[in-house]
Amino acid sequence: MSKLDRFIDNKFVQNIVVWIFIMLILAMSIQAENRLLTAVFAVLFLIFPVYINNLKIVPLFNRKNKLLGILLFCLNAFVFSSIAVYFMSNYFEKFEWRMLYNLFSVMILALLFSTAIKIAKDSFIRRQEIKDAELKLLKAQLNPHFLFNTLNNLYGLSVVNSNKLPDLMLKLSDLLRYSLYDTKEQVVPLQKEIQYLQNYISLERIRLEDKTNIVLNVPSDTGALYIAPMLLIVFVENAFKHLGVSKKDENRVMIDLQLNERELMFICKNTIDTSENLESDLEQGKSGIGLENAKKRLNLIYQDRYILDINEGEEEYNVQLTLQL
Repeated sequence: MSKLDRFIDNKFVQNIVVWIFIMLILAMSIQAENRLLTAVFAVLFLIFPVYINNLKIVPLFNRKNKLLGILLFCLNAFVFSSIAVYFMSNYFEKFEWRMLYNLFSVMILALLFSTAIKIAKDSFIRRQEIKDAELKLLKAQLNPHFLFNTLNNLYGLSVVNSNKLPDLMLKLSDLLRYSLYDTKEQVVPLQKEIQYLQNYISLERIRLEDKTNIVLNVPSDTGALYIAPMLLIVFVENAFKHLGVSKKDENRVMIDLQLNERELMFICKNTIDTSENLESDLEQGKSGIGLENAKKRLNLIYQDRYILDINEGEEEYNVQLTLQL
């Protein structure tokens, strides 16, 4: 990128250019003896409330503090209008108090305009971030290591003519179909996501044979609820990848899904391998599509509608996720 391109892409330069443009527009539209000085004066009293509004107040509208945001929006406009009137009363020889009303109206319009632009810009950026996260998901939909092991297990079963093989092949086919096609949508039926987990766990049961106690509890009726695709599988895959023998108990994976109206509680526990590589693997996000990727998707899609609690004990790894669907 050339110096000129970097200069043009500089946000500070972009803001300066926009404010100079606004100042020139005001200078051409103001009916006063010294138009340019008056326009500079007006811009100076617009800059501060606009940036306070965009940086501090507008973010409140994206959370649960919308009423506080509206109050601060009006207070911001009133305070800076009053300050402008105070200085203008000394600047103009003939000052009328109706100018306070006019200035307040102009300030409100300016802030409304800047708010609309800020919200539209944030919405566009959020959509782009969601797309980026989805692209990462599509690039690593199914852990190649898991797929390799599964195919090896299926081959072993085929050699001994296991009667379980046809059913497992169908489950693997469903896994691939779901990960390749259904995940293109932003949300999928919760029942499909649960079915995907069940198919995945069925294959893991075969891989681990009788070496692990696997418990899966799912709701019988999910209604018409939807969830972001392949969100829960990250934690399930992580549980099997880092499964280890506890000093007190046998190898164990427990997965529990509970529904309370539109609230989904997902619990995933597993005994852990206490080797030194576990913590570093988790930190680097080597578990399937990665814990960090899952956290990012939660932040982008569910924002303040989820609670994620991850605890690593001496012998057990525990994930609890609560989602408002």
